[in-house]
Amino acid sequence: MSDYKYVILDKDPVEHIARLTINRPDRRNALDDATTDEMGLALEEVADDDNIRVLILTGAGGSFCAGGDLNTLKGGSDPGVLVSDNSDDIRRGFRGPHKMILGVQRMEKPVIAMISGTAVGAGFDLACACDIRIASHSARFMVAYVRIGLFPGFGGTWLYPRTLGSMGKAAELLFTGDFLESDEAYRLGFLNRLVEEEDLEATTMEMARKIAAGPPIAIRLSKLMLYKGLEFDLETALKMAAAAETITLTSYDHGEGTQAIREKRKPNYEGR
Repeated sequence: MSDYKYVILDKDPVEHIARLTINRPDRRNALDDATTDEMGLALEEVADDDNIRVLILTGAGGSFCAGGDLNTLKGGSDPGVLVSDNSDDIRRGFRGPHKMILGVQRMEKPVIAMISGTAVGAGFDLACACDIRIASHSARFMVAYVRIGLFPGFGGTWLYPRTLGSMGKAAELLFTGDFLESDEAYRLGFLNRLVEEEDLEATTMEMARKIAAGPPIAIRLSKLMLYKGLEFDLETALKMAAAAETITLTSYDHGEGTQAIREKRKPNYEGR
């Protein structure tokens, strides 16, 4: 276990799975500057650890993340840099949150959000940045910024239409600040699995273990191209796919996979 104050990072090198928990249950895991800074550092630690192939991201105490800590905004009990009179200070204040969001979305390893309770504002954005989302029926989602007169500064306008699968639904949540309940989130495809609270842990671990048992190089390249492909035309995507496939065709894991099929056994991928 790594030594952080506001997050908990557990790494299992045997199963190749890490779990990053936002650990401010008294604030429903709301994000202040110190917490987003620790999130960024923990994400870098996972990204640099070759023994880890999958990351689970979750919150402590029955909530995923209540968004930005209102105490640090205007009218709060502990206003921080985001209420500075200096616009450049405000702009620089987003570096930590942006590092966190990009740390999730750009990480080569798949990231699974394990969600119970509320995921609102920046917490919703954080869930959107993950690759896979598994939630219990207690989960509720809200863009929330419009409710306090803010624009989503954590990348929401880019994330929402891509994860919700609908510009119209993204616009509705963005403009109204209404809740998105778990049943509708699953129907829209935003959630990959929707389970009872008591099954959330087991379902998430089942998914994580399945991914961790796969070929790391192929999965890393697949995640890269999944997101970069949103920016390419088809011809460029085909050229990039050929380059990525060449890497996997020359890997040890490819040979191990085909040999395992011939021998009717499970492959043992080594990430090389």
